[in-house]
Amino acid sequence: MATETTLILFKPDGIQKGCTGAVLDRYLKEGFRIRGIKMLQASDELLEEHYAHISHLEFFPEIRAFMQETPIIALALEGENAIARIRTILGPTDCKEAEPGTIRNDFGSKDEFSRMHNICHASDSPETAAIELKRFFGEGEVFD
Repeated sequence: MATETTLILFKPDGIQKGCTGAVLDRYLKEGFRIRGIKMLQASDELLEEHYAHISHLEFFPEIRAFMQETPIIALALEGENAIARIRTILGPTDCKEAEPGTIRNDFGSKDEFSRMHNICHASDSPETAAIELKRFFGEGEVFD
């Protein structure tokens, strides 16, 4: 297995529920190492870049508004096979489909917002992780 660094974003619902410490603790107990962490207010430009694949869709303004309700926390985590393992721990995008014991089942929304209010974003591939880490962390903000 390869050592990978991936991006996690704690979304506003996780911030509002006060579960970021419990979620971070789950990642750390799985042996992942923090390489970078910061809180930021997501700008329109940042969100349009991050969600470029859906920014043209009619529901994007709702996503942008949600992602700007509170500051978000960007986290660079490193570990063996980190991308796949973290996505397994997190569970599927829709919290209603997430298995018990996953982060999205345990902390996410089970209502009509279950695909958006799902606690965290996690990179889905090494290529995406590299792009997203550069998007949320500047030079010298991710450490060895």
